[in-house]
Amino acid sequence: MISFKQARDMFKMQREAKRVKKELRNIHVEAEAQGVKVVVAADQEIISVEIAPGVPHGQIGSLLKDALNRAMKKVQVISAEKMQPLMGDMGLGTQ
Repeated sequence: MISFKQARDMFKMQREAKRVKKELRNIHVEAEAQGVKVVVAADQEIISVEIAPGVPHGQIGSLLKDALNRAMKKVQVISAEKMQPLMGDMGLGTQ
């Protein structure tokens, strides 16, 4: 059976997780690959994609993939840093 304190702590962690998720939505990361620029929010939502004039049509796919992968790696690091205190509170942090 869950005690009142445990329920209160779980509610507090849920509220904190929502706050962190909202904060991640407002952090934007940019990455570029030879004229293809992407902006990704730290909650892994793609915000924008820009392709400069003159980028060869045949290279757009691979450049877009490269820029997105770079941006996603950056936001994963940011997300992990922001979530680390919450994970520690839940007993899931690294020791």
